[in-house]
Amino acid sequence: MTYEFHYGIVLSRFDELLLGAWLTIQLTAMSVAIGLPLATLFAYILVWGNRWPRRCIVFYVELIRNTPFLVQIFFIFFGLPSLGIKLTSNEAALVAMVVNVTAYATEIMRTGFEEVPAGQQEAGFALGLRRPGVFFLIIFRPALKVIFPALASQFVMLLLGSSVVSGIAAADLTAMANTINTQTFRSFEVYSIVLFLYLGLAIVFRTLFRTVYVLAFERRGKW
Repeated sequence: MTYEFHYGIVLSRFDELLLGAWLTIQLTAMSVAIGLPLATLFAYILVWGNRWPRRCIVFYVELIRNTPFLVQIFFIFFGLPSLGIKLTSNEAALVAMVVNVTAYATEIMRTGFEEVPAGQQEAGFALGLRRPGVFFLIIFRPALKVIFPALASQFVMLLLGSSVVSGIAAADLTAMANTINTQTFRSFEVYSIVLFLYLGLAIVFRTLFRTVYVLAFERRGKW
């Protein structure tokens, strides 16, 4: 093998990669912050809502879960301007990530809510609570404890899957890496560093979610 490694060229522009990593973190965090409440609402409607809202949400969930994420991003960024809705690349990336993670989280949460024993719900109604009260006081926390690992994994997958937003020139970690690669022609060095940056981000997010789980469900008996 005659290939000579020159990591110095790439490391001299490591600050650009960090900027891209920071945008990746921001997009993921904002997507989770927006998508989780939406998924909770949609899952509630799927379990206890009226027929037509349920059908609309089912259609949305199935549409997103059965189409490529990259196509969804292209539709939002390239397709919506035809209807007069123009977004910057970063805005389109955020919208696409929110739409995507909300659909997957909705299905996860719906499954968790339906797993709560019916007897607990009936006990809540017997105490005079209405559906929202039964949901938030009796069902939500036990269900969230069960589905939290699945949600955490979905959010980490969102972080890693966000690399495709580089396809619309959003300045995330992958986009920065592509730019540096086209200017330095050091593909091995660039993408090996990016590989470990994504690994580090995934470990950090998994550790964060694990900490939240321990604090919320193992060290505290009640909220």
